[in-house]
Amino acid sequence: MTELERRARDMRVDIVRMIAEAGSGHPGGSLSCVDILCALYFGGAMEHDPQNPRWEGRDRFILAKGHAAPALYAALAHAGYFPREELMTLRKLGSRLQGHPDSNQLPGVEVSTGSLGQGLSIAAGAAAGLALDGKPQTVFALLGDGECQEGQVWEAAMFAAHRGLDNLVAIVDRNHLQIDGDTADVCDPGDVGAKFAAFGWSVREVDGHDIPALVEALRAAKAERAGRPCVLVAHTVKGKGVSFMEGQAGWHGKAPNAEQLAAALADLGAAEKKGE
Repeated sequence: MTELERRARDMRVDIVRMIAEAGSGHPGGSLSCVDILCALYFGGAMEHDPQNPRWEGRDRFILAKGHAAPALYAALAHAGYFPREELMTLRKLGSRLQGHPDSNQLPGVEVSTGSLGQGLSIAAGAAAGLALDGKPQTVFALLGDGECQEGQVWEAAMFAAHRGLDNLVAIVDRNHLQIDGDTADVCDPGDVGAKFAAFGWSVREVDGHDIPALVEALRAAKAERAGRPCVLVAHTVKGKGVSFMEGQAGWHGKAPNAEQLAAALADLGAAEKKGE
């Protein structure tokens, strides 16, 4: 197991533990995007500084699929933005770790998200602002594939291509499931990459659980700067890493009980610690 793979495994352990402790949350889509966040925050694909979260030279990351906040919180804690022990306060009264990310509460969160469809618009606006100011930083946005059923996503896609925002990189967590079932059955987004290409975007397809491939694809997308935005369609498995959650829409927004937590930790190669 490589260092980045171990990091991703430990992030998954933290995710299932914090959601079980909270008694609510979204494990499926959090687990599916862990390797993407690991590549961004620890693979050198994104410039950021945990000691100076508002550093002007940072790249920006926007979690459009805000319900996957546990994955972002795990990445931020592992990176050193706040103590890892704080993860166990998820969704508790007075916690900075709310059910969806709150930029007023937590360092490292660029913008409050959770209303699906809005994240890419925010990211496009941020990218446009940086471009107008002649700044070289890149804006990354992580979307869900169910989220791509929202019309606002495609308005933002049209705007970003029209403005030639080649400092914008979107990543679609293509796990094929949403709260109501398979995306193809709910409102089929079809070939997501082809749709973005039709809107004038550069498109890359990648295995969303192959961390070296993700790092390479993210770095290439960031460096491309070909006068158009870029999207990575990351093919993932909802609930990745926990056998009974994998590919199950029912684990979109349900916390594991004590027995399920123990089974999940066993899958991930981690033993439950009493008192945690």
